[in-house]
This record gives sequence, structure tokens and C-alpha cells, in this order.
Amino acid sequence: MAKQHSAANAACPCGNHDGKDSYATCCKQYHDGADAPNAEALMRSRYSAYVLGLMHYVHATWHTSTRPPLSDFTHDAATKWLGLDVKKFVPGETEATVEFVARSKSGGRAQRLHELSRFVKEDGRWFYIDGTFPE
Repeated sequence: MAKQHSAANAACPCGNHDGKDSYATCCKQYHDGADAPNAEALMRSRYSAYVLGLMHYVHATWHTSTRPPLSDFTHDAATKWLGLDVKKFVPGETEATVEFVARSKSGGRAQRLHELSRFVKEDGRWFYIDGTFPE
């Protein structure tokens, strides 16, 4: 019989390093308060937060200039997140972009979110600003 692993030892939902990183060694550190080193790491940790229902983290990492109220952040347990594919990361010192495709399934329907996200760094921390949909 296979040994059961805790959620922290399971593969990280963001799929970083082709799914070889555990949640404990990948996004959990950011969810626990460490600053993401770049916009791609922040974007991946935000995806993992959606998967895990950590809506407070999604809210806290959204820049105050564009952030919706906390009451708008709810976890939809019916949505099953299927994977994340980072298409392009354009790093910068204080601004960066990440293009990604996130796949999910809800109500029996497959969905695909293709977004070009903008990020800004303030006081040593990266924040999500907004995104456009290239499709």
C-alpha cells in the first residue's frame, strides 16, 4: 500500500519545475509570508492560492490601486484547477509581465484563462496590478 503524503509534501499546484517541487518547497513559503523574489514566483503563488482557497493571499498580493474589496474574494469549491502554463515572463527591476494559461473545470465545463498580467514592485514586494486577455 502506498504511503500517504501530507498536502505540504504533495506537488505544488503551480507546476513549477515540471511539477517536481513540493508545495512546501515552492509556494507555501510565500503563502506563509515570505516575499516572492520575482513576478513569476508571485503569479505562480497566486495560482496556487486560488487552487487551495487562500483568498486572503490573493487579496493581499493585489496592488491597492486596482484591488477589489476583500468581500469580492470567494473560493469556488466547485472549480477544479487543472494546471498552469507560464508562456512568457518578462522580468524587470520594478515592473514585469507574465503571460500564462490557467486551466480549470467547473460545472462539467472546461475553461481556459489566458492572461498577460502586469506586476509592480514596491518596498521590496511584488504585487499584481491587472491583466489583459490576448485571445
